Amino acid sequence: MPAPFPATLKARLRERALAEGFAAMGVCAPGSIAGAGARLERFLALGRHGQMGWMAERRHWRADPTALWPAARSVVMLAEAYTPQEDPLAVLDRPDRGAISVYARNRDYHDVAKARLKRLGRWLVAETGCEIKVFVDTAPVMEKPLAQAAGLGWQGKHTNLLGRELGNWVFLAALFTTLELPADPPEREHCGSCTACLDICPTRAFPAPFQLDARRCISYLTIEHCGPVEAELRPLLGNRIYGCDDCLAVCPWNKFAVAAREAKYAARPDLTAPALADLAGLDDAAFRARFSGSPIKRIGRDRFVRNVLYAIGNSGLPSLAPIAAGLTEDPDPAVADAARWALGRLRPPLDPPEPPQG
Repeated sequence: MPAPFPATLKARLRERALAEGFAAMGVCAPGSIAGAGARLERFLALGRHGQMGWMAERRHWRADPTALWPAARSVVMLAEAYTPQEDPLAVLDRPDRGAISVYARNRDYHDVAKARLKRLGRWLVAETGCEIKVFVDTAPVMEKPLAQAAGLGWQGKHTNLLGRELGNWVFLAALFTTLELPADPPEREHCGSCTACLDICPTRAFPAPFQLDARRCISYLTIEHCGPVEAELRPLLGNRIYGCDDCLAVCPWNKFAVAAREAKYAARPDLTAPALADLAGLDDAAFRARFSGSPIKRIGRDRFVRNVLYAIGNSGLPSLAPIAAGLTEDPDPAVADAARWALGRLRPPLDPPEPPQG
């Protein structure tokens, strides 16, 4: 079967992608992110990747898609919206509740997006006989630079992708193909003088605009960082127990954000503002049951309860002290350490007795 004319095929592919539920599609050449490798090397050289050693180990593939799959001739980048319906920062004013990042309040987007990406890929293969590879976040692919090269948006000062017609509440997916499709013009940066995302960051994780030090990022600390969090950063976590949405939530471009179309991204009521007291008591089996199908499940019970205990310590609520006290001898050292820290914050040492007079 002869392949359709490239421009016609691309138009049909875009139509199919939107019908599948993607919010936008763009195309770039695999070699279109030449500058990304140098930025990655600087990031790694400064140690800003923290414990994410996999970023350094597969840097050659990450920086150069042509090395990841030399046969690829085009990269189709797709954006999927998960725009929240409510203010994601409202829960920060409820110290007895946990703040969970918007993207993790229901089904794991890796599974949802990859399923529709595979359907789109199968259609393309059936139409053209081409070869494809599909990626949703878990491979050494720099999705954000590729998305900018494909015209979907740009990496803002918070380093996340945002678009004039998308906002920044989007997941990204990549479809590599042996087809040569017409490339879209790359998007340029439109942040202007705005610094809202930098100013709101509780931990000052942005050393400069367009730069991130993951070691201070709450998303990294609550998800990727293994073991105790540095003492100076714990109070800054507030009640954020999985991820952080502050820099995303304040971006002015979100007034143009497209609505989420996937019901599986709508927040589960029990994950919108869960009670810290309930979460701290989860054992491994209960944790796995509660977060089945959720991206939260991958960090495991111990790291999650560690985060919950930091939030309890930051709550200022003495009524939660018994919860922390019950975990000071937890088998996991980081959990036990977090429990003792929280208990110390909620039960400060008694003042020493007054010396006798006279």
